[in-house]
Amino acid sequence: MRITGTVISADGAWPLQGVTVVVVGSTIGTVTSMEGRYEITVPAIAKKLRFSYIGYKTVEVEIANRTVIDVEMEEEAIEVKEVTVTALGIMRAEKATGYAIQSVKGEELARTPELNIVNSLQGRISGAIITNTSGAVGASTRIVLRGVNSLSTDNQPLFVVDGVVLNNTNFGGTYTEGVNRGSGIADINPNDIESVTVLKGPNAAALYGSRAANGVIIIKTRSADTDKRFGVSFNSTTTFERPLRLPDFQNVYGQGTNGQFEFYDGKGGGINDHVDESWGPKLDIGLMIPQWNSPVVGGVRQPTPWVSHPDNVKNFFELGKTFSNNIAIESAADNYAVRFSYTNSMQTGMIPNTDQEKNSVNLNATASPYKFLAFTANATYINTYSKNLPAYGYSGQNVMQQFMWFGRQVDVADLKQYTYPDGSKRNWNYSYHNNPYFTLYENLNGIDRDRLLGQATSTIKFTDWLSLKTGIGVDYYTNYNNARSAYGDIESPYGFLSESKRTFREVNTDFMFMINKSFTEKLAFSFNLGGNRMEQFTQSLSAYITELSVPDVYTFENAKVPVVTMNYITKKRINSLYFNGQFIWKNALFFDFTGRNDWSSTLPAGNNSYFYPSVNVSAVLTDLFDIQSRKLSFAKLRAGWAQVGADTDPYQLQPVYRFDDGWNSGTKLAQIYIPNDLPNPNLKPQRTNSFEIGADLRFFMNRLAFDLTYYSQSTYDQIIRMPISATTGYTSTIVNAGQIDNRGVELSVNGIPVKTRSGFEWNVGVNFSRNVNKVRKLAEGLDQYVLGGYWSLDVLAIPGEPFGVLYGYDFMRNDEGKVIHIDGLPLQGDIKKLGNYTPDWVAGVTNSVRYKNLTFSALVDARWGGEIYSMTNTWGRYAGVLKETLKGREGGIVGVGVMPDGQGRWTENDVVVSAEEYNKAAYNNNIAYSSIFDASFVKLREVQIGYTIPKLGKSSIRNISISLVGRNLAILYARVPHIDPETAFSNSNVQGLEFGQHPTARSIGVNLSFKF
Repeated sequence: MRITGTVISADGAWPLQGVTVVVVGSTIGTVTSMEGRYEITVPAIAKKLRFSYIGYKTVEVEIANRTVIDVEMEEEAIEVKEVTVTALGIMRAEKATGYAIQSVKGEELARTPELNIVNSLQGRISGAIITNTSGAVGASTRIVLRGVNSLSTDNQPLFVVDGVVLNNTNFGGTYTEGVNRGSGIADINPNDIESVTVLKGPNAAALYGSRAANGVIIIKTRSADTDKRFGVSFNSTTTFERPLRLPDFQNVYGQGTNGQFEFYDGKGGGINDHVDESWGPKLDIGLMIPQWNSPVVGGVRQPTPWVSHPDNVKNFFELGKTFSNNIAIESAADNYAVRFSYTNSMQTGMIPNTDQEKNSVNLNATASPYKFLAFTANATYINTYSKNLPAYGYSGQNVMQQFMWFGRQVDVADLKQYTYPDGSKRNWNYSYHNNPYFTLYENLNGIDRDRLLGQATSTIKFTDWLSLKTGIGVDYYTNYNNARSAYGDIESPYGFLSESKRTFREVNTDFMFMINKSFTEKLAFSFNLGGNRMEQFTQSLSAYITELSVPDVYTFENAKVPVVTMNYITKKRINSLYFNGQFIWKNALFFDFTGRNDWSSTLPAGNNSYFYPSVNVSAVLTDLFDIQSRKLSFAKLRAGWAQVGADTDPYQLQPVYRFDDGWNSGTKLAQIYIPNDLPNPNLKPQRTNSFEIGADLRFFMNRLAFDLTYYSQSTYDQIIRMPISATTGYTSTIVNAGQIDNRGVELSVNGIPVKTRSGFEWNVGVNFSRNVNKVRKLAEGLDQYVLGGYWSLDVLAIPGEPFGVLYGYDFMRNDEGKVIHIDGLPLQGDIKKLGNYTPDWVAGVTNSVRYKNLTFSALVDARWGGEIYSMTNTWGRYAGVLKETLKGREGGIVGVGVMPDGQGRWTENDVVVSAEEYNKAAYNNNIAYSSIFDASFVKLREVQIGYTIPKLGKSSIRNISISLVGRNLAILYARVPHIDPETAFSNSNVQGLEFGQHPTARSIGVNLSFKF
């Protein structure tokens, strides 16, 4: 039988396009046209049609032999029906939560996909500071919610994927040099994500235990659509990457110093041919000078034109390519649903010969053989492989380093052939640098990681109000890293080989009794009582050799020196009992309470048990007082208090003997020693107290919505490593000390300024947050805590200051603050506070427009305040490669400041010095002030334009979507020169430092998806 009809909004304002119309109990379906019309052929046994559309209440209509069925659909009040995932996977109506929760749907993230899901959250979550360390393949990303809480941990939130706690440890950190091999969250496949829910503070995350003090990010993967019997979906994304920003180089002067250069052997045999600076002769004026690639005739290197190559660094980078293809198959019936997904992602980096490939398989299944019994199981397997990832920081293995210490006349393209026919190395400098192509093709840094995430649960329903849920979840991986350097490397002339393998396993076993009971029509109650055992095991095996016997044979049997080996095993266990409950009055007033007690194996027996509670209350005023208004659609107030405890790493309580090579390591005799950290058998758990209040207000039938939160939290009894006198036999000890406070505001605004009956709709979303962070105190007698440092600058925690003070040398100044010069050159002054890496506020603005089947969206985000220490600026100025060093090349420089007049007074400096002298005095590793910059930025983060075809003719192919996508497209505002201010060496607490940045990537491509 053929049925036709029209679907319109309940107020008759406009027809609804794209409404899904299905025959209940079958896979037969269609969607409405632009005019809201539909046509569907149904079998004789069909009983009902279901009409569903986002933002409207689902409608089911009896067919009753009718051939024309018109339907009106009511807008759905989001606050009534929308549910969200809270702690331990407990589903709650959004209006029933007493704390701030923010969610992002997988469809929104899929518009402009990122291989690392955390990058996709930039600008979308208020209160989140997200830093992508670089645009290189495999780079890690840091996310912090509501500010830094801890001196000793990385301050990142706990990640939970389908109920499984995911270990987010780095697979290879950089600190200020090394290879960034990413972190655990990058293993999650974005194609499989259904939603991301952010529990921002302890109030929301109290039930997750010790690791949730910094918030929780809950990721739910896709499951089968229970309306389908069988379905297939396909998604493919192809993007191309180019550097977003490179330094502005000067192209007027070439290699050398004091205006002189002539190449002989690149080791000092010629005139300044060993230097890696560009204070040499002027380019493009007809000079003929022997150079590194000049022909040799009769043993003499011939002069060749001394000319510039303005794009020599730009052209070094290749077109990066990312290909991601996903196919998912799902099937469902009345008592089961299964979804299987496979994704292959291949990424070729902008830096030559860098790559990464991922293969991911996801299985999600549910079954309910009886009304009282249900099972769920999900498993994800990921393999990540790379033959080479780039190195970072001040290292000969970082190819970006030599572009700061460089001869600007060098034709980089001519370096691609990095050996001569006799096998000797071909390079522009033989004193300090490798040929960059030699580094990338011979000195490799690989990874090979296998990871399995999985959980199985069962739920037994004893009565209408009592159920028991049990489950076990596993996160298991083996990660293999390798690194090698070839013979002739500038840092390892006889080669180098390193291999390491880390095995990690965490098993969480849970049970939870669930009670849901209504006492009267107005009063309802829910209560959950459960327990958890977490067992964690880590084993690491590594070995390295610093010299090879035979070149290019990378085995430990080929060692010319003793092999250095390391092996360690750690174990940790936490037993927990917890409860949470909620009283509900008139479905409008909600009172929540939680409590959890942990017993941790890493704390001493007398202090290893710690309890922490939380309470929250929320009132939906529009329901409580029966407010019926088209202007005020919804109003909720909420408040909450929580405490969270935290433990520490294993083996901090008692001395642990270790083995190491003796002083005469050539004998291969190991010696037993005790590390320099003095353990503390009296440690107690770290604590975080948090308070928050908020309001959720929505107007004009949800056309305008505000969500405002104020929070205040304090973390004390921190477990830190404190320096002590070496006369004790140790250099540091583990203590409970320190307090860090955070308070701030978060605001989310969503609006629909325009919505017409013709199908045009404009949505705007704004996220804003400001966090005020302060280190209240440290241990007694400790006036500063060193988090890390770089050259002459330290990153500190200082009482009374925000976390992450940048502390280094300023210029010497007189009482008026003017820079003091002697013989025309500025002097180094005192060490002092030069800035702080913590931003003042962050924000994001999303605009999305839909007109019929056409969609457009753009995201702009900003980070305001904070400072960054850029060694790219320091060494680029010192070496004369940056554009600013052109000033004074001809006539010299007179530094701004004062000089002594010989009679005890100051006079304006008027001494002329060369540009080379001045830059080397003002920009060096001793005077950090000259390279401190405001790290504020505004970025065009994301743009997408797409078109959707609801159905392809009479075929079963539907929801065909093709989109042009762009990520990280432009820096609209920045104060720091030459680099992208959104950068870091790693995702640790040590932020605000930069050198030889791998440029962030501007990504442009296309996304195609469809279903059948």
